[in-house]
Amino acid sequence: MIKNIIFDFGGVLVDWNPHYLYDNYFKDKEKSDWFIKNICNSEWNAEMDCGKPFSVAVAERIAQFPDYEEAIRLYQTDWMKMMGEEIPEMYDLIKSLKNNGFPVIYGLTNWSVETFIPVREKYHIFELINHIVMSGEEKVLKPNPLLYKALLDRYNLVPEECLFIDDNQANVNGAINVGMKSIRFENVKKLKEDLKQLL
Repeated sequence: MIKNIIFDFGGVLVDWNPHYLYDNYFKDKEKSDWFIKNICNSEWNAEMDCGKPFSVAVAERIAQFPDYEEAIRLYQTDWMKMMGEEIPEMYDLIKSLKNNGFPVIYGLTNWSVETFIPVREKYHIFELINHIVMSGEEKVLKPNPLLYKALLDRYNLVPEECLFIDDNQANVNGAINVGMKSIRFENVKKLKEDLKQLL
């Protein structure tokens, strides 16, 4: 029986995409694509999600790619421009869950502590999340089992009583590997259908 529901954040509760910043900066989709894949890429972003300070990561990247210093610095100074809107209908869905048997909602996210502070202030959906375990604080990333276990241990949760929702299949698999049930988020309509079958 599911007693606890846990949400990932990026791509599930809120929209985050570096193209929102760099398409506008480069004014050229191909240049933006290349920069995001090769300079400020997901592997590099994961270093900050795992706790490396932005100032250190940015300085290291500039030393490696000095011709892109201005664009790299924007990753820190203009980070919020990479944020889109809340994922439509997710606020109402979580509110409904809280009112119908799941008053305590958990968050488990790969996110930098530095950048989550302004994000949490901007988006009302995070007011619905009661407890959050964040990779930037724990210094470990999903799908490493240690991050899931940090949540389970901190709040005395039984894995088999937990449902984890994430848009990344590797992270879904990570939750399953520690004994949780898990759903890959595709869209709100599909999530609602999946929840009806499990809850």
